[in-house]
Amino acid sequence: MIGYITLGTNNKEKAEQFYDELMKVIGVGRILETKQFTAYGPSMQETGFSITKPYDGKPATVGNGSMIAFNVDSKEKVQQFYDKAIELGATEEGAPGPRGETGFYAGYFRDLDGHKLNVFTITTEI
Repeated sequence: MIGYITLGTNNKEKAEQFYDELMKVIGVGRILETKQFTAYGPSMQETGFSITKPYDGKPATVGNGSMIAFNVDSKEKVQQFYDKAIELGATEEGAPGPRGETGFYAGYFRDLDGHKLNVFTITTEI
């Protein structure tokens, strides 16, 4: 259903450095790049994630209430992804852990431009 998600950035080079390293944790790399836009994903045929300098030339801003969630296959991968984000300069928005009693296990952070992201897994462990 979703083809890709894009976040705006005011410093494409720093954002690329951040996401190049962060996406390595889940085995994903760049799949498309232009002067304004860089896309990450397993392939062009699968759901992806991208960053862009706004096309209207105005500063990128953070969407209030917006968040992107990355689904991974284990609690350990949640921790690795979250730890890598913090190591790369992200700010903490909620350390990895269970959320409720549904098997939802997640960590929350903000990237270098202030966008809120989440990494999660669904587990049978509570």
